[in-house]
Amino acid sequence: MSTPGKSGGGGRGYDRGGRGGPGGPRGRGSGGLPGGPRARGRGGGGGFRGAPRGRGGPVGPVIFAEGAPAQPPPRLTDSSHSELITAFKSLKVKADRPLRPGYGTLGNPITLRANFFPVRVPKGPIFDYNVEITPKTDINRLKIRIFQLLELSPVCTPLLPYIAHDRSQRLVAARKLPQPLDIQVPFYDDHETGPDANAKVYNVSIKFERELDTSQLTKYMDGKAAARDYDPLPLVSALNLVLQQHASRNGVRVGKNRYFFPTAQRVSLGPGVEAVQGFYTSVRPTYKQLMVNVNVCMTAFIEPGNLADALLAFQRNSRGAMPTLPKSMSRLRIRTQHLGHKKAVKRIGTTSARITKFDCPELGGTVSVEQYFLKKYNRKLKYPADLPVVDIGGPKKTVWVPAELCDIIPGQPYGKLNDKETAQMIRYACNPPRVNAEAIVNEGFPTLGLAPVASPINGFGVSIDTEMAVVPARELPPPRLSYRSGGKPNVSNGSWNILDVTFHRGAQVASWWVVVVRDGEGMIQGPKDPNLGNLVNGFAAKCTRSGMVMPSGLPRLIPINLPNPNTDPMRANAIGLLRTTIKEELAKKPQKPSFILVLLENRDNFIYPAIKRIGDMELGVHTVHMQLSKALNDPKKQDQYFSNVALKVNTKLGGMNHLLDDHAMRWLTKKKTMMVGIDVTHPGPGSREGTPSIAAVVANVDDSFVQFPASLRIQQSKKEMLDELRDMLVERLLLYEKKNRMLPQRIFVFRDGVSEGQFDVTLQEELPQILEAFKRMETKERKTKYRPQLSIVICGKRHHARFYPTNSAQADRNGNTRPGTVVDKGVTAVFDFDFYLQAHAGLQGHVKATHYTVVYDENSFTADEIQQGTHDTSYLYARATKAVSLIPPAYYADLACERGRCYLNDFVVDDKTSVSGRSKYDRDEEMKRVFSAARDSWGTGLHPDVKDSMFYI
Repeated sequence: MSTPGKSGGGGRGYDRGGRGGPGGPRGRGSGGLPGGPRARGRGGGGGFRGAPRGRGGPVGPVIFAEGAPAQPPPRLTDSSHSELITAFKSLKVKADRPLRPGYGTLGNPITLRANFFPVRVPKGPIFDYNVEITPKTDINRLKIRIFQLLELSPVCTPLLPYIAHDRSQRLVAARKLPQPLDIQVPFYDDHETGPDANAKVYNVSIKFERELDTSQLTKYMDGKAAARDYDPLPLVSALNLVLQQHASRNGVRVGKNRYFFPTAQRVSLGPGVEAVQGFYTSVRPTYKQLMVNVNVCMTAFIEPGNLADALLAFQRNSRGAMPTLPKSMSRLRIRTQHLGHKKAVKRIGTTSARITKFDCPELGGTVSVEQYFLKKYNRKLKYPADLPVVDIGGPKKTVWVPAELCDIIPGQPYGKLNDKETAQMIRYACNPPRVNAEAIVNEGFPTLGLAPVASPINGFGVSIDTEMAVVPARELPPPRLSYRSGGKPNVSNGSWNILDVTFHRGAQVASWWVVVVRDGEGMIQGPKDPNLGNLVNGFAAKCTRSGMVMPSGLPRLIPINLPNPNTDPMRANAIGLLRTTIKEELAKKPQKPSFILVLLENRDNFIYPAIKRIGDMELGVHTVHMQLSKALNDPKKQDQYFSNVALKVNTKLGGMNHLLDDHAMRWLTKKKTMMVGIDVTHPGPGSREGTPSIAAVVANVDDSFVQFPASLRIQQSKKEMLDELRDMLVERLLLYEKKNRMLPQRIFVFRDGVSEGQFDVTLQEELPQILEAFKRMETKERKTKYRPQLSIVICGKRHHARFYPTNSAQADRNGNTRPGTVVDKGVTAVFDFDFYLQAHAGLQGHVKATHYTVVYDENSFTADEIQQGTHDTSYLYARATKAVSLIPPAYYADLACERGRCYLNDFVVDDKTSVSGRSKYDRDEEMKRVFSAARDSWGTGLHPDVKDSMFYI
């Protein structure tokens, strides 16, 4: 065994990122929280600055900069936009990326501020260079240090005001650099004062690549015909390097464009983890104006400090065993106290410094780690027998160090948060719009180096306005809703109640069961507990009053007492008992129940997913869950809870909760139309490496656009484009044909989860599969060619555009924009057909609109048609009495993906050892093994008895 304290390690440094952008593959449940989709919580206010928080909303001024002038600039006048659209119509354009056909006119005009700031760039070139480091290294942390040393070199220091780089392989300059340009960089670490005589020397070669002409970008932003095929990305990415260079030098980057700084506000989320506020920044070309988008963001970091303290803080979770760290800290980097070296923690040992021994010829033979550090470094340990040793060696070398001699390096992002930490994060992140706007202007700009302008921004001649952009917007009216009986609901702030109304079509319930899962809480004393009887009778009555046809007799009651989780931590025995009991009960009856109501005493990361897998995949029976803590609530809250569960039951069983009026449905019903939702969810930070991604395709089977059955598949881990889209869409088309005796004439695809950089990839990889699915429907039996009119709309929630009312009269009580707000001018794309729509109400924090982009359009949507139609359809979500933030087909695809995660819960919730410390070959082999095991676990997928229903709702 090697001597403790010697070289080793590796590690990935700070630049880890989450989902590839709240653009690359998305890992749900990551530590970052830039405002993800459908975050839940209580109320606005608060945050780091101590603003009052509570159910009554924020105290004091609600509107940011209310009273200040708020007039959209001349570039956003109707006449200017009319000229642009006229020019577009004269262009000959490929059909795969439609040009904007016009701007919306429906709704009440309003004026908003947006977190975009005008940027001015001087005429002339920016010089683009490729950087090569020799000897080559792929270690990001090492490349970052080499670039830091490069900036300190005599050759580079005078150039710093005029250069910016990505700390990896690209450098841009405001002036042309001499060529050839090779700089020798002797390496030394940041804890050292300089290189020693034997220091490794890296050669940094800066080679000219091209000139980036800013005048071309100006023509593109002006909407000139000749600039239609111009790619602005090289120049925009160069400007991002310039505007982010100060932040890159002084902060920690997480993901692509988010920066966090040592002086930032921070709040503890629990043992060893803290929430840190930072800022997102990105340059965006808009019509006739370059902008920089700046937003507040927050992520979880590992709390710096002594590693021993962190282990002690986590010890209560180790059930008396030797303390260890959660997997969320598996890539932890530390600095040793005795030598000052920075190392990656390969693993936490299972024995203490007193017990752990190794052969040390220097000290005369076998010694313990405790003895070694006392004799070698005169370090008497405080916890020689209480804490484990830490391995900081390389892949083939073990180096044991006592935990108390390791200090956690600041600025390390945390992995997956648990439920409690997530709830805390949401609470701290949910600030009202005014608070976020003030943070951007007062804290973000100076911290990011945008105002006053820091080097090298001024060296490039770039200037940035400090006033938020003012943009025109509109508030679209809500649709009218109808139920089978009762008055037409009154929509207020995007929601309505369903007192004294019945579902438009109530489901028929032949029989139902109640499974009472007792898990040590004692909330239900037994089958004869009057609280249980009242709950069951109350829920049955609610379903009947809502219009469902319920059986007259009592449901079958099945109590299941689960084994203690302390002796069954992964709940394997509990899950086995649930499976066996339900399976045996089904065997006693000739017919399955219509659904099983499952009553749970607590939230559990294993029980709920297991029941969903058992019901959906193994036994083919619908399951609906209730939390007893909510189901046994006071009568008013209980009634509301029962109503929400009844919405789910009716939808699962093929019912129809509510409809929109004919006018709102016209955009969908003028021809036979199928709406398709597509999404892919990826394994999060807590999953086993190699766990598959899950793809979902949902599509309606009715002309009311209420029932959306789903197809599910697993595919290569973290692959965003669907591998089996053709077959999944064929399944949806066949079911539509079965229900309607004809195929749809039009298909509207709403694709969730695709970043802007992947729009063309979607058209290259997924569009051909969709077209191939149409061809598959051309059989001898059908005789005619099948080619419906197809449109594809990308739905984006992972953006950082935020909008702010300019006066109280156009805001809700928390200072948010109101439901129906649509923005298609000022901060949208120049050529692309896109818009921001906020259909829902902002219940807490700062509400976020969804960014919709039409990337393929054979149906010739007008702006008003797609905007108002998307808004109206957002009121058709089946399991809520409110408009939702994402159009239902895309929302349903997201829910179906999440249900698929339940089926692979053994892989998603991982207690296995990370493979990160192994060789690449071993990692690849392990990931193949995990994927193969997951594929075997998935089997044939959904049970035939539920696959044609909305099992996932």
